[in-house]
Amino acid sequence: MAPPRLYLDWNATAPLHPAAREAIMRAIDIFGNPNSVHGEGRAARAAIEGARRKVALLTGADPANVIFTSGATEAANMVLTPEFNMGRTPLKLGRLYFSAVEHLAVREGGRFPKDSTTEIPVTEAGVVDLNALAALLEVHDKSTGLPVVAIMLVNNETGIVQPVEEAARIVHTHGGLFIVDAVQAAGRLPIEIERIGADFMIISSHKIGGPKGAGALIARGEALMPKALIRGGGQEKGHRSGTQNSLSLIGFGAAAEAALENLGERNIAIAALRDRLEAGMRAAAPDVIIHGAGGPRVANTIFFTLPCLKAETGQIAFDLEGVALSAGSACSSGKVGESHVLTAMGRDPKLGALRISLGFSTTDEDIDRAIAAFAKIACRRRSAGEAA
Repeated sequence: MAPPRLYLDWNATAPLHPAAREAIMRAIDIFGNPNSVHGEGRAARAAIEGARRKVALLTGADPANVIFTSGATEAANMVLTPEFNMGRTPLKLGRLYFSAVEHLAVREGGRFPKDSTTEIPVTEAGVVDLNALAALLEVHDKSTGLPVVAIMLVNNETGIVQPVEEAARIVHTHGGLFIVDAVQAAGRLPIEIERIGADFMIISSHKIGGPKGAGALIARGEALMPKALIRGGGQEKGHRSGTQNSLSLIGFGAAAEAALENLGERNIAIAALRDRLEAGMRAAAPDVIIHGAGGPRVANTIFFTLPCLKAETGQIAFDLEGVALSAGSACSSGKVGESHVLTAMGRDPKLGALRISLGFSTTDEDIDRAIAAFAKIACRRRSAGEAA
C-alpha cells in the first residue's frame, strides 16, 4: 500500500484545523439570517460577533473595526481605492504605491486606474527598498491627493518578512495611507495592527486553517473607511453588503483563536523542521539555491531552485512521489509561470522555483519523507544531465 500523501503547500491553503471543523459542526444548525431580529437571527448574529472578537484578538484590533469579506482578494479590492471617507467627508487619494513582490491581488491595483499605480523596488534579498519608498513619496504630486502604500508583511513565495513598521513611519511622515497584506503572517508572527502602524490590514481564513470563502479587512479606527465595493443591504455596518456566510465565519473565528495558541513555541518547532529539511536538501544537492536564506523569513517557508530542473517538471516529479508543493504562488488557476518575485530580486525568472511550506501538523517523519523525495529527484536530474 502506498504511503499517505505528504502535504507541504500550507502557504497555498492550510488543512482545516480541528478546532475550526468542530466549531462548524457545532454551528451547522444555526441557520437563521444574522440580520433578522427573531431568535434564530440573533443566534446567528451572536455566533458571528463571537468570531469577529476572535479575529480581532489575532490582529490586535477593536472588534468594531473588523469587516468580514469573502476572502483576502475581496478585502484588497475593497481597500485599494481612491475613494475614501473621513467620517462623512470625502478624502482625496491620488496614487497607489506597492512593492514589486506583492501578491497579484494587490499588484492589479484594485480600483485605482493603472496609470495611477507605481511599483516600489526591492533589494536582491527581496526586501522592500525603504530609501526608494521615501524618494517616491518625496516627489508624490500632492495635488492629485494623498498617497496610498501597500506592502505585504510576509512574502507568499519567499517567506521574507518586510520592514512594515519602518515603512509605516515613512508613509505617515508623508501624510499617506498604509495598507498591510498580512495573509501569510497571520498565525506565524504577532500582527498587532497598532504596533505595525497599518491603517488597514488584510487577512484570510483558509491560510490559518479556517474554511475558504472568508477573510477580513481590519481597520485601525472607524473614522477612515473606503467606499463600499459591494453595496446593497448594508451589512457589516454598510461597508460590505450581503448576508454573511455564518458557517465560514464561525470556522474562521475558531481558526484565528487556535492560531494564537502557543504561537511562539509552534514557530520554534516549525523553524527546526524547516532548518533540518534545508540541511537535507543541501546535502543531497549542494547546488540548490534557497532564495531568501539568511534573510528575515517566517519559520515555515522554503523557496528553492534546483538548477537544470524546470519548475513545472519539479512540481510534477514531487507530486508523483506523493509530495504536494507548489511552483510559487497558487493564485493563477494552476498555471506555472515565471515568478515576478524572482524578477524583482534580480534573479533569472527562467530558473524557476518551487515552494515548500510547513504547518501546524507537519512532523519529523514528514521531513524525512521530503528529504528522501528531494534526494531522489535531485539524483534523477543529475542522471538526466549526464545522459544528455
